[in-house]
Amino acid sequence: MITIKQIAETLNMSTTTVSNVIHGKTKEVSKETIERVQKYLEEVHYVPNLTARNLAQNQSNIIGIVLKTSEKRYTHILCDPFVSEMLGGIERAIREAGYYMMLYISEDITEIIKHVASWNVDGLILFWMQDDDAIRVYKRFKKPVVYVDTYVNWNYIEEIGQTYVNVGLTDEKAAKEAVQYLIKNGHKKIGYLSEQKSGVNLRRFVGYKSALEEAGIRFSENWYYELDPTIDGIDRSLTRITRRMRDITAVFCSSDNFAGMLMNTCINQGIKVPQELSIMGFDDNQNGRLFRPALTTIHQDITEKGVIATKELIKMINGKVPKEHQIIMGTKLIERDSVLNLNKNEM
Repeated sequence: MITIKQIAETLNMSTTTVSNVIHGKTKEVSKETIERVQKYLEEVHYVPNLTARNLAQNQSNIIGIVLKTSEKRYTHILCDPFVSEMLGGIERAIREAGYYMMLYISEDITEIIKHVASWNVDGLILFWMQDDDAIRVYKRFKKPVVYVDTYVNWNYIEEIGQTYVNVGLTDEKAAKEAVQYLIKNGHKKIGYLSEQKSGVNLRRFVGYKSALEEAGIRFSENWYYELDPTIDGIDRSLTRITRRMRDITAVFCSSDNFAGMLMNTCINQGIKVPQELSIMGFDDNQNGRLFRPALTTIHQDITEKGVIATKELIKMINGKVPKEHQIIMGTKLIERDSVLNLNKNEM
């Protein structure tokens, strides 16, 4: 491959001038020189040696993305519309900033730490860390870190000196608002559908129970429905769950993805939505807008969450101290057609 020195000799320029044009440092270079260099680079199909450049600058220009997921969801996590939409926002922001993305998915925090410690990345974006996950990662990885939708002991994280940002939502408050909407529409027997009671799913469950309690509705353990998110187990568990839903009038799902799956199972079981069962989701993802009946849900800006996480990380990589550790994004209730107003039926 042709070198910068050879290009400079051919064009009768200094290697510094050619290097500055190649790397975009053109403030001190004339327009004519830039055009001349770029034209020649195209003619010889020049490709910069990123490895050599990164070694010289002591950086890789690579940002690591780590998804910690449950063992049951591991095989199809990228099929989740929330995940794909979020990664799309991150990839775009990384590319526009001149960086590259490395993705790793695992349910095993020990495996994650082993790989993270060996990566030559400039920073990490970590999803869904729980308990002491963040602490264990920090002990092996001292570079900038941004967390997404993570619930850990942040006070301890600050005590051990980690510089971090967490981008998340008021999950508990948003879930509470969703259930209050169902109650306002006359529903008193309301279920909660999720895959587990941890992380954001736990916070949304807490918000769900809080809304019931404030309305004087006693929560029944029979109203909690935990589905099996594996490819083989989803249909079986949802079929089993819908048979248990005969004593409720509405169900709040921890994600639009689960709400859509439930809606499809109801169709197969001959259960009319919302006439016999009202369904409400969380996320307002792209697929959720296509369901019929159209899904009533809690909206969050999924793409923007990924963009914010990326921009905050790049600021930290460039030596800037975060102005705030917790960036909490807003949500809003989106009213569509999947919730029946029981108050109108009683009139």
